[in-house]
Amino acid sequence: MAFRLSEETKERIVKFHELSQVAFRYGFIPLIIYLGWSQTTPRPSLISLLSPLPMNRA
Repeated sequence: MAFRLSEETKERIVKFHELSQVAFRYGFIPLIIYLGWSQTTPRPSLISLLSPLPMNRA
């Protein structure tokens, strides 16, 4: 029982797959950073979270 898809449908599926790959690749790391930031207490500032240099609090 195989499905027969039109060429237009196949092209749309391929385009959707390509776009979803791009969205995943560029959205995964920011999502992980946001989830980590939103679940910590005390919540650090975004600048200190993203900075490669340590920020000492005086």
